Amino acid sequence: MTKYREILRLSSLGLSQQNIADSCNVSKKTVNRVLRRAKELDISWPLDESDTDAVLAEKFFPSANQVTSNKRMPDYAYIRKELLRNGVSKKLLWTEYMEECRANGDEPLMYSQFCYHIQQDEQKHRATMHINHKPGEQVEVDWAGDSATIIDSDTGEIIKAYIFVGVMTYSQYAYVEAFLDMKQNSWINAHVHMYEYFGGVARILVPDNCKTAVVHNGGWKDQRINETYQEMAEHYGTAIIPARVRAPKDKPNAEGTVGNISTWITAALRDEQFFSLAELNRAIRDKLELFNQRLFQKKEGSRRSLFLEEEKP
Repeated sequence: MTKYREILRLSSLGLSQQNIADSCNVSKKTVNRVLRRAKELDISWPLDESDTDAVLAEKFFPSANQVTSNKRMPDYAYIRKELLRNGVSKKLLWTEYMEECRANGDEPLMYSQFCYHIQQDEQKHRATMHINHKPGEQVEVDWAGDSATIIDSDTGEIIKAYIFVGVMTYSQYAYVEAFLDMKQNSWINAHVHMYEYFGGVARILVPDNCKTAVVHNGGWKDQRINETYQEMAEHYGTAIIPARVRAPKDKPNAEGTVGNISTWITAALRDEQFFSLAELNRAIRDKLELFNQRLFQKKEGSRRSLFLEEEKP
């Protein structure tokens, strides 16, 4: 059980939420939620001995058995979808829910109960929901670790081709293209072609810390965006937020999609021979379309359907 008493005690000592989370072995989000709820209920340290963690849990987040059967429950599917929209909060949805209950003569849940049930539903769908980013908000870009090859038709020389991967964070809809190098011109062209493929520009661009994106002066803590890359961002009206060094969670979809790309595109073409970059990219595009249309394993639809229905608009 969550250590409600200890969270309140440590907070009274002036510890940061992150320090409290580390001490109580819970997430910072949980600490924030408990402290916010305690403030709403005007509960603070010191507490009576009778206020055990179990008692506080019921005070803060009433269990489902306290909700009488005649109370109207939230429309979870509707709420999950609405929370992904810019500016929509649980408070707003609860207000609309209250108005609907009054109009239909239904008994509504209190705000704390409403939030409790929404949270329970979120936990059930956590494996399939994109709760960290809204549609169209962010695209992650990277060079894939595995390269492809082209054969020089005149000399027979095998030439490396480097694979650029861009993926929309929300839908995981991907763009892939091969280039003969990883220099600035190829990097910029890759983005131009990616935006053309997506038919739009995400608000935030998250690149890896490659030299064509980020310039390091005296170490990774002192970094700045490459000037040409910055000019491109200004042209498209997007913001560049580089992934932190040694922090792969900053671009988990690009990291994960790169692995899938290696399997479903690069590896799938391993036995084919290509004699020009254009020929290789035509084959990549065919595989890319199939990749984006592949059905998800743990939820309905595909990258393409999710992108077209919720992200591209």
